[in-house]
Amino acid sequence: MKGKLDPSERQRLIEEGKNLKEGLAALEDDLVELNDELQQEAQCIPNMTHPDVPIGGEDCSTIRKMVGSSPNFSFPVKDHLQLGKELDLFDFDAAAEVSGSKFYYLKNEAVLLEMALLNWTLSEVMKRGFTPLTTPEIVRSSVVEKCGFQPRANNTQIYSIDNSDQCLIGTAEIPVGGLHMDSILSDSFLPLKYVAFSHCFRTEAGAAGTATRGLYRVHQFSKVEMFIFCRPEESEHYHQELIKIEEDLFSSLGLHFKTLDMASADLGAPAYRKFDVEAWMPGLERFGEISSASNCTDYQSRRLGIRYRPVSEAQVTSAKKSKGNLAPPQFVHTLNATACAVPRMIICLLENYQQEDGSVLIPEPLRPFMGGLSVIARKSL
Repeated sequence: MKGKLDPSERQRLIEEGKNLKEGLAALEDDLVELNDELQQEAQCIPNMTHPDVPIGGEDCSTIRKMVGSSPNFSFPVKDHLQLGKELDLFDFDAAAEVSGSKFYYLKNEAVLLEMALLNWTLSEVMKRGFTPLTTPEIVRSSVVEKCGFQPRANNTQIYSIDNSDQCLIGTAEIPVGGLHMDSILSDSFLPLKYVAFSHCFRTEAGAAGTATRGLYRVHQFSKVEMFIFCRPEESEHYHQELIKIEEDLFSSLGLHFKTLDMASADLGAPAYRKFDVEAWMPGLERFGEISSASNCTDYQSRRLGIRYRPVSEAQVTSAKKSKGNLAPPQFVHTLNATACAVPRMIICLLENYQQEDGSVLIPEPLRPFMGGLSVIARKSL
């Protein structure tokens, strides 16, 4: 375009420039779309697997520990649905009219029991050095995806909000994982230990059958979640710490349970290794999952951009801090574990502590959190 040009040639070059600009804009739009598709495909790749993880489906999971024994009843055992009806603790019918199936109202002592479980669990976990949090319960879809969940997949467990880039959380793991997104943490701050209360929302797509009746599988529930950010070399140690906390909590409540080392096909995308806790539920006549503890290594932190800067030898030996002395940042490891998923804990407590007269005893540790109440008895007419 510079220099003397014939007017017709100049006009031809101007048109060519316009076409190049329009073509470039179209290519940039295509690039954004392709990058999004590439990101979606990449996010389907799961984490690596710990060498000790059993290979195969859920049936290949191995028992790490068995605690306690199932109670012996000298009377016909009731399930939590029957107990809840007789003690006036739930209303599933009204909730179905108001909200749909797999919703519920808690009533009377069941409300006190939920609050007691939450407050007792929080107080016990805080004693172990965890910082309490309440979290947002609506988060950006991108954060959900970076934590390893697939809100756009078929049969997703995630509720997405129409005409927005937001979702309801299925677990506090998601907003707590995003708490330090796109940041470099100081080495001296690690480990960061959080215990978070939230409500959780799950579609429970594909769930059906008698084993999912009542409170066992619901769309909305309260949960206390533990979450740790730590140095990579410490994550296996903290994984053991998390499962120990879970076992201590459930032992304190007198539950009969087993801890499982979950097989590779049951890990989910983020987990490098996962321990599940299954407790005996007499009314269901089987063990049911009440908790899990996962080591996600750097799977989530890479996507969320959470790093820390290790203290280098140069920093230790030199009093002066300069860019040349700083160690390069590394990705932290993240771990999460369920301290208390309220509905399934209520199932366990009602079914294991039922009495012949139809009442239910309250475990000793929860009584101070229920105003001293020691038994849930039938209401007098």
